[in-house]
Amino acid sequence: MHLDPILSLGIIFLTGFVVSKIIEKVRLPAVTGDLILGIIIGEEFLNLLSHRILSSSSFVSSIVLGLIAFAIGQNFSLERFRKIGKTVIFISIFEAVGAWILVTLIFHFIVKQPLYISIIFGAIASATAPAATVMVIREYRAKGLFTNILLGVVAIDDAWCLIIFSLSLAVARVLAMHESGGLLLLEAFGHGIMEIGGAFALGILLGFLFKVFSRHIKTEQGLEIYTLGFILIAIGIAIHLHISILLSSMVLGATVVNTLKGDERFFRALKGLEYPLYLLFFVLAGANLELESLKHLGIFGLAYLFTRIAGKVIGARIGATLGKAPQNVRRYIGFGLIPQAGVALGVALIAKNDFPLYGGIIFDTIIGTTVIYEIFGPIITKWALQRAGDISVLRKS
Repeated sequence: MHLDPILSLGIIFLTGFVVSKIIEKVRLPAVTGDLILGIIIGEEFLNLLSHRILSSSSFVSSIVLGLIAFAIGQNFSLERFRKIGKTVIFISIFEAVGAWILVTLIFHFIVKQPLYISIIFGAIASATAPAATVMVIREYRAKGLFTNILLGVVAIDDAWCLIIFSLSLAVARVLAMHESGGLLLLEAFGHGIMEIGGAFALGILLGFLFKVFSRHIKTEQGLEIYTLGFILIAIGIAIHLHISILLSSMVLGATVVNTLKGDERFFRALKGLEYPLYLLFFVLAGANLELESLKHLGIFGLAYLFTRIAGKVIGARIGATLGKAPQNVRRYIGFGLIPQAGVALGVALIAKNDFPLYGGIIFDTIIGTTVIYEIFGPIITKWALQRAGDISVLRKS
């Protein structure tokens, strides 16, 4: 069906709004509803989306990922790091790295995939969906040390994921080029280092320019336009220079929050724009899923699903032990980190575009497992909170 792109956008936003209300009633994360909606109205079923809209998925994802990364950069406030303490930092680093390493090893040595593809799967595995965890905490009015630590971990987890993925993507490109004979290994690693260093330099430079001119911004509308403009410039330059959109935007956010001494007005200014863009992003992600390929996931899906959980649980326990956390935190904190959604889907889409041979299977695996994680992850999070003693059935609102 050849629909006008504008009509397709109207269908996405209105049906997305209706589905969000239904999803609220059944207490599932919004991203699950958006993904399912995308599958239903996509080419596989109702075919209500314009091909021009579907082909613009990469354009939309670049903007949305830039916005997400900028917001995540706010978590790198030095003041916030002083407040959350070493326990949260230890747990967040080790649970992210634990999933990264374990998934990489399993995919390379057990599933027998090329190292560069295994590294990408591992990097994506480091992400956690904070929204689903926060939803459970609010619903059951969880309180206590365990809850406070869990909230601190999920708040900065995706920041580590962006760093891990950006590094992994640079290394994966190096390995892929070397395998294809395109570049010598040393030369390829030089390209990787330049890509990462360039992203940091771009983010810091734009962050300081942001601060210099920010004093002229006085109105709410000005805050929104000014902030969005800088983010889009960071994304555009990063694409032009072939450096990481994620790192550039995140470093921009981190530089802004630190140079403006915790001023959050510029981060709050974009809240009104985020929801429609996120809705569009997740619906298009669902619409890009090729259901036929799910039949062939098999070992990929199972390996990713269970190995990521094991990596999170083991890594979180190591981090909690090193951070001298109480015993109940050591035992159960990893089980509160199972949900996975937005950032994982975004970086999977980048992988799909960068590695045509394996990108489709990576993307479809992440979408398939994301739906499972978002349905069962909150249930496991609730169990962990109960076992840790921070909620009871009586506390549910």
